[in-house]
Amino acid sequence: MSENVKIFITGASGLLGRQIFEEATAQKFTVIGTAYSRVKKNLIKCNLTTPGEVEKLIEEIRPNYIVHAAAERFPDKVEKDFEAAKLLNVATSGRLAKIAKQSGSKLIYISSDYVFDGTSPPYKDSDTPNPLNKYGETKYEGEKAVLSENSEALILRIPILYGPVESLDESAVSCLLPLLLSEKEKSVSDYEKRYPSHTRDIARIICDLIKVNEEGTSISGIYQWSGKEQLTKYGMLKAMAEIFSLPFEHIKPDRNPSPGAPRPYDALMDNSKLENLQISHHIDFKSGIKECLKNWVKKN
Repeated sequence: MSENVKIFITGASGLLGRQIFEEATAQKFTVIGTAYSRVKKNLIKCNLTTPGEVEKLIEEIRPNYIVHAAAERFPDKVEKDFEAAKLLNVATSGRLAKIAKQSGSKLIYISSDYVFDGTSPPYKDSDTPNPLNKYGETKYEGEKAVLSENSEALILRIPILYGPVESLDESAVSCLLPLLLSEKEKSVSDYEKRYPSHTRDIARIICDLIKVNEEGTSISGIYQWSGKEQLTKYGMLKAMAEIFSLPFEHIKPDRNPSPGAPRPYDALMDNSKLENLQISHHIDFKSGIKECLKNWVKKN
């Protein structure tokens, strides 16, 4: 079945996009990926925000599925350049939904737990979002743009991600490692509760959703996944210190809200809609982060 299913991935050079490309390829899907700033030999260069460019590609390729993983996903960057973030996260997402409908492709739009304000978890897919920051606002507006253009599209809300990185600042989890390695005293957030997921878990969930759809269970609307372990950033660093036997005494817990763009206190999402489809993937944090960061610890 898989060989006959063609998957088109935007943002295929990014943290999540790379893993979706790798996992879908391993599962024998036919995979086409696009990128813009980090184009590799197996990817097609495409500026998604240029009208007509991605339309032409999709018309030529005629994919069965479009996985829209490209986004401006760093909240503080979105705050600094809101218009550029809206163009990619909202307007382009709506265009892709329209293109998918016209071409007969199923769009899978990657959204975020940041659409919620974190005051009353766990959040069901039917709960009304109330984003606290501009990043969450663009993801929620992106959801609305997608579904208004294409009611058959699928939204997948996901939490903070970690995975194999090309640079430590590529993930809001891996970027913490230098704080541990420096051994200089540093206060780290022990306030916001997060539910990290390995990018491989999300890639496998996406592949499973595609398989369910191919087997005849039509899927559309909003699905959610939160990792199964609750950790603050301080807790993540403590786990890294234990895994790699690194000093931890210089890391101090900060029990105040994080500076910068406001973050939700606890945006735990209800996973039951996916679990009812027998879809569930969770690599435990210590195993996953060890795999992802062991070579970076060795370099230092």
